[in-house]
Amino acid sequence: MANRDYVKRGRGNGGRKPAPKKTAPRRKPWRSGLIAVLLVGGFGYGLYTLSNDPAPPEPVVQTKPKPKPKPQKTLPPPPEEKWDYVESLPNSEISVKAKELEVSEIPYIMQCGAYKTAQQAEARKLDIAFQGINSKIRKKEDSSWYRVVLGPYKFKRDAERDKHKLQRAKIEPCAIWKDT
Repeated sequence: MANRDYVKRGRGNGGRKPAPKKTAPRRKPWRSGLIAVLLVGGFGYGLYTLSNDPAPPEPVVQTKPKPKPKPQKTLPPPPEEKWDYVESLPNSEISVKAKELEVSEIPYIMQCGAYKTAQQAEARKLDIAFQGINSKIRKKEDSSWYRVVLGPYKFKRDAERDKHKLQRAKIEPCAIWKDT
C-alpha cells in the first residue's frame, strides 16, 4: 500500500474526480395548487354528505305500567322532650371556687441565658428591656459566666407570664426555678 499524506490531500473524495453537482428537478407550482384544491373539495364534499344524511330512526321506548300508589301512612306525633336543660341552663348559676395561690417561702427566678462575655449578657438584657421587663446580670464568683436573671417572683404564675411574653418576642430559652 502506498504511503499517503492525508494532511495534504485535505477533505476530499480519496483522489477521485469531483462528482458533478446534481440539480434538483424544478417543481411545477400548478401541481401543488391542484392537490390543495382537490383536498379542500374532498373535505367539503364529505361535510356536505354528512349533513344530508337522514336522521337515524328514533328508538322505540316501551312503557311499563305504573304501579298503583300505596295508601299514605300518617306520621306519628313527635316524641316528648325528656330533658329540661333547654329551659334550665339559661337560668342556672355557676359557682366556682378559686384555688388559693401558694406563697412560697423561697422566691422564683428566671434565667434567660448565660454568657462568657459581659457584652453578650448586656445585649440580652437590652432585648429583655425592650419588652418592658427588668433583668439583672449576675456573675458567679467561682466562674467567668455572666447570667441574665429576672425576678425574684413571689408566684410562679408571674414568672410564667413573663416567660411567655419573652417567647412571643423570640427571646428563648428561659428557665424558671427557685432561688437558692
